[in-house]
Amino acid sequence: MITPILIQTFDQGLTKLAEEINLYPDDASLWVLQEGINNTGGNLCLHLAGGLQHFLGAVLNESGYVRNRDAEFSLKNISRKKLLEEVEATRMAVKDTLEQVSKKELEKEYPLQVLGYPMTTEYWLVHLLGHFNYHLGQINYHRRLLGKKA
Repeated sequence: MITPILIQTFDQGLTKLAEEINLYPDDASLWVLQEGINNTGGNLCLHLAGGLQHFLGAVLNESGYVRNRDAEFSLKNISRKKLLEEVEATRMAVKDTLEQVSKKELEKEYPLQVLGYPMTTEYWLVHLLGHFNYHLGQINYHRRLLGKKA
């Protein structure tokens, strides 16, 4: 079954996300918008946490999490500590959800047509993993564009 692989891979990604956030030299640099870049590292972190807590925690596990996608891109100057707390909350939501999902549930259609067409839950989770890593790479690039080595 794919769930142990998803748990491990999402956990590795969330660990890397926390590492990237910690590599920024200070809280303010998380929110610097460079020319040619549309999103800051802080906003991308909020987006990753919000998306996973929504699509896994709220939709699949009825966690009660309420997503505010607009805020993920409009909020500014949130402390590194708060961002890291969101990453940890996301880690728990992902693990809790994936530990409970059955093979039968993975084969069912995902409850939302996020991409505009029906897909299995398993397909959507793999898609989310790719989306997560895409934005994780953007965070790494944003941090390095600031000229800080690490």
